[in-house]
Amino acid sequence: MAERTDDRDSLAPAATIRRFDVFAEYNRLKNESKGMPADQAKGNALWLAKLVAARKFARTPEERAELTRRLGGERERAPEGAPYRLLNGVPQTAEMFEREIVRRMGPDFYDEVFSPEIAEAVANHQSYESIRDRLRVPWNLRRMVA
Repeated sequence: MAERTDDRDSLAPAATIRRFDVFAEYNRLKNESKGMPADQAKGNALWLAKLVAARKFARTPEERAELTRRLGGERERAPEGAPYRLLNGVPQTAEMFEREIVRRMGPDFYDEVFSPEIAEAVANHQSYESIRDRLRVPWNLRRMVA
């Protein structure tokens, strides 16, 4: 892991870092690495995180299938040519990613700690499962003592 400055070590998130946040950022970075434009990468990552989170709480295969259909899992898209996927008819945009992920945890924390550490994990070919709790638990503890 790269050396960190004291300032970076002392930054705490404004809100609890969820697995959802890590999953969305991980997929944003993966999307960009595949050549997807940054705005579209954010929207698609948010769409996927919401879809997976909703499906997780369904109890039966039938409930999961219904949620997938209802939430746009059948690759429902905004009007022709629009880059964003829809959930319940609402485009999942880069602005929504900024509001629901970045602003929620705080832009300084996101820019200086969260995104760089997840980017490093992606660059080192670490799986989402191997980083989701290892990274977020210390951040959340830091938030509790801040």
